[in-house]
Amino acid sequence: MKKNKSNYVAIMAGGVGSRFWPASREHTPKQFLDILGVGKSLIRLTYERFANIVDPENILVVTNKIYKDLVKEHIPEIPEKNIITEPSRNNTGPCVAYTALRLEAMDPNATFVIAPSDHVILKEAAFLDKIDQALTYASKEEVIVTLGIEPTRPDTGYGYIETDVDSENREVIKVNQFREKPDTATAESYIKKGGYYWNAGIFIWSVSTILNSFKSNAPEIYDILSKDKSKYNTDAEQEYIDQVYPTTPSISVDYAILENADNVYTIPADIGWSDLGTWNALHAYKDKDESGSVVIGANTMMVDSKNCIVKSDAKKLVVIKDLDNYIIIDEPDVLLVYPKDKEQSIKQLRQSIEDKSFK
Repeated sequence: MKKNKSNYVAIMAGGVGSRFWPASREHTPKQFLDILGVGKSLIRLTYERFANIVDPENILVVTNKIYKDLVKEHIPEIPEKNIITEPSRNNTGPCVAYTALRLEAMDPNATFVIAPSDHVILKEAAFLDKIDQALTYASKEEVIVTLGIEPTRPDTGYGYIETDVDSENREVIKVNQFREKPDTATAESYIKKGGYYWNAGIFIWSVSTILNSFKSNAPEIYDILSKDKSKYNTDAEQEYIDQVYPTTPSISVDYAILENADNVYTIPADIGWSDLGTWNALHAYKDKDESGSVVIGANTMMVDSKNCIVKSDAKKLVVIKDLDNYIIIDEPDVLLVYPKDKEQSIKQLRQSIEDKSFK
């Protein structure tokens, strides 16, 4: 695949991954972990995937300041200046605007993908074809493009993209609106009706298109970050961002831009996608043993147990007896044994633990 010098990729890697506690912590969030047990972190896998379509100098990583050294460790190929560091966590709206302003200073004609660092794509060739299609389209038209994942089940854990089911063009479809995570009955109705796709949070647009959209739909973010555009892509950028970025409103790009813009399109994509947002999602993704369990780590013995997910790197033997439908995560300082059907409360559990050493 020919690499266009004005195509860029920005990988968002500033989150904590709190639903993967206790493996994912404040100091080593899940994007820097080998969650899949394949010898590479999720952010490394994401970088290698995108390196097929753009050169390392055209790949940026947007992360929190405390993770800069981790990014350098996991992706040594990219220039250090391509690691964009946020001084505060203000959600994806300011993150995208900051990235666009940096890219505008680097290349005013840039078209870029912005994508999470911790998703899994099984059908990589199909994924890269869709990304190439989206970059080409977004470079020629003033459009916001998102990949719409063709749903395989009525999942209640994802937001949905609603499109016109009767659209004549099935390659690039106008988005009617974005839908919040539905209940089971609503999700089933989406699947039955058709024209609904999972929102994977993968967006493609030109620098000029997304900055124009911020000016129109989220001017407060744009005005704060563009007070002195001369600072971008210079040695003075970090000091400037440290001052202005924390004053931006904390809002997702979905709420700030996508729900207000009228030039949003989706490209349906069958790419074997998972956001690996939870232990249950990892259990669903990984191959299972004859009892329906996923075991990551060598020294675990399952006895009359089923439908569990177990992760242990311990040198000691771990024996699990008569457990059904449990999450068992063995870390050096925390052992989590938790019902799988209550995993949504793991995030709250983490927040309730006062001892910072366990966060």
